[in-house]
Amino acid sequence: MEQTERIKLMEGYLNQASQAVMRLSAALDDYEEAQTAIQTLSDYYGSETWKQDMDDDQQGRLPKDLKRGVLSEDGIWNLLEDCRELNKRMTRT
Repeated sequence: MEQTERIKLMEGYLNQASQAVMRLSAALDDYEEAQTAIQTLSDYYGSETWKQDMDDDQQGRLPKDLKRGVLSEDGIWNLLEDCRELNKRMTRT
């Protein structure tokens, strides 16, 4: 490979890697900031409060237009499972 071709190739690698590192760093900042929310959801899921909220929803006591993804059987569990997998993945690298 010619010198100028090699330098152009390496410059492309540098740019690609730099952008990936900046995106990952920003995503990790967001993830770190979300840890309090994640822990709060983990504590809520399966608690007596969550069970009461589920029961009230099933009994039609909550407003019809209320978003209630947190009351689904899988919503919080799927998020927590994704977090566990992501944490494992981060410790492998």
